[in-house]
Amino acid sequence: MKNVRKGAILVLLLILATQSLEARLQSCKPSGKIRGKKPPPGQCNQENDSDCCQSGKLYTTYKCSPPVSGHTKAVLTINSFEKGGDGGGPSECDNNYHSDDTPVVALSTGWYSGGSRCLNNVTISANGRSVTAMVVDECDSTMGCDDDHDYQPPCPNNIVDASKAVWKALGVPEGDWGDLDITCLTVEAPSCKSSGEIKGKKPPKGQCNQGNNLIAAKKLNTTSSTNARPEFQLG
Repeated sequence: MKNVRKGAILVLLLILATQSLEARLQSCKPSGKIRGKKPPPGQCNQENDSDCCQSGKLYTTYKCSPPVSGHTKAVLTINSFEKGGDGGGPSECDNNYHSDDTPVVALSTGWYSGGSRCLNNVTISANGRSVTAMVVDECDSTMGCDDDHDYQPPCPNNIVDASKAVWKALGVPEGDWGDLDITCLTVEAPSCKSSGEIKGKKPPKGQCNQGNNLIAAKKLNTTSSTNARPEFQLG
């Protein structure tokens, strides 16, 4: 009986050790620090109560974001993607500015993933409501406190920086706009599979213009029902 108990305890310890190792491997650790610089006069747009770098203060930087699961914590913040807004220059994904009335977001560097989520939709759920927004920019977690970043600190590694349209759609009172805790969840959209086949028919005489070397249908042709892309869901 003692041997059985010892065996069970050993198995439990091995499981806990494995889980602890996996957690360490998946954790997102800081990549370094940068020292803040005082913004020159007229720099650092504080629209939406944006923070400005403080001279001499050390700011933590990240090259990663927490792995996304059903329990990943994130913070919804507010940003203006309009020209002259606190978002700075044009959005990285399309080199355009976006109206405050358009639901768009920027993601922390790790979740932005080198632009792989550019122009994908994000579903954000909070306050009992959901809204779909498009990823158009990166909230840089690796750099900050310079002219390129409007002398604002680096983003934390768990930020979804949203336009005013997102906050309005969520029904959050305007006085509470700024920071809102949310939980992240990735959902893979259905893969793009064929929806069926159609049987070719010989064109009647004079039909099927082959001016661009188009081939008349003589076989079963596959049809597609969707052009699905991975979706990054936040809720």
